Amino acid sequence: MNKIPLIVHLIYRLDFGGLETLLVERINRMPAECYRHAIVCLTDANPAFAAKLARADVTVHALHKQPGLSLATHAALWRLLRELQPAVLHSYNLSAVEYGPASLLAGVPVRVSGAHGRDADDPHGTNRKHNLLRRLMVPFYDCCYANSAAMETWNREVVRVPVAKSRLLANGIDTERFHPREPNEPILVADCPFGPEHAVIGTVGRLQAVKDHATLVDAFALLQAKVPHARLAIVGDGPLLPALRDKVVALGLADAVWLPGARTDVAQLLRGLQVFAMSSIAEGTPGSALEAMASGLPVVGTRVGGIPEVVDNGVTGFLVPPSDAVALAAALEQYVQSPELALRHGAAGRERVLRHYGMAAMVAAYRAMYDALCERKIRNGRAVPSCAE
Repeated sequence: MNKIPLIVHLIYRLDFGGLETLLVERINRMPAECYRHAIVCLTDANPAFAAKLARADVTVHALHKQPGLSLATHAALWRLLRELQPAVLHSYNLSAVEYGPASLLAGVPVRVSGAHGRDADDPHGTNRKHNLLRRLMVPFYDCCYANSAAMETWNREVVRVPVAKSRLLANGIDTERFHPREPNEPILVADCPFGPEHAVIGTVGRLQAVKDHATLVDAFALLQAKVPHARLAIVGDGPLLPALRDKVVALGLADAVWLPGARTDVAQLLRGLQVFAMSSIAEGTPGSALEAMASGLPVVGTRVGGIPEVVDNGVTGFLVPPSDAVALAAALEQYVQSPELALRHGAAGRERVLRHYGMAAMVAAYRAMYDALCERKIRNGRAVPSCAE
């Protein structure tokens, strides 16, 4: 029997996205002699994204959950956990929080719930039904952490997570992979339809309602009418990609907006941009914005969630109200019209990431959480009961 503790990461779907990218990075970088890992997807996994897992010992399981309550999924997870016998169950966001009782019944000694952001239908965390579920689940978890100070405060005040169970775990970025463009490096990737004469604005993320790419397209339409050499790259896949492409065509912007779908060369793509845009209506600590800052880009982002914690307004970027195309266009225009300002704020952004958001620090913080909980809950190979038990 393998004596290295196993962590089961429970997520809705393993696919291209910020949360999923950082999960894979942590698994790849955590010393193999400390913990083993398995990823359990409530629905399924994208094989292309799962290929990013560098450790051969990591298993990926799909429960193929159907929409709705799906009590069968709780039973399926219970059976799988009994088979895997993990030391830790680590659930991510609202979609996975309800499975705390199943993991308790399966005998998992350590249970962790992570808040990495909110859904588009409840961007401010005011849905009473959802918050009641979160509160009911708190006793089943040993730690309920958040990845931004705003989310941690909300966890304590709204979800009523006790201070002893609350923790802040900020995102981290690979600053060696994400770096400013080298002098001899091509400005744009080979298949990009834009040229060096264009000022390219870009964003990277899953195309879903919470990211509000529609407002970004509206803002770009306003900007492009004033600055014809501006261009927009929206990188990512998701359920709203077809509708977004239709919107671009309807606005007559097909030649000025590039929607290539999911990419594996995001670091190189970022180095071809002049400014990064983030139009979300809700966020935790935005990993994509940190990647852009590490790449030397200024960030224009909405004043929601953890974005103001990352973007220093007027120093590393600009903050604008959410769902405000006029304000977003005006902020983007400042960088498009002044490349010198973009370079200055971009350099300040990279320095900020280097000081506060390093990948090594993030991995160490998660490992410290697992270590502390396992030391407290597992003694001599036996689980120590918690208040829920």
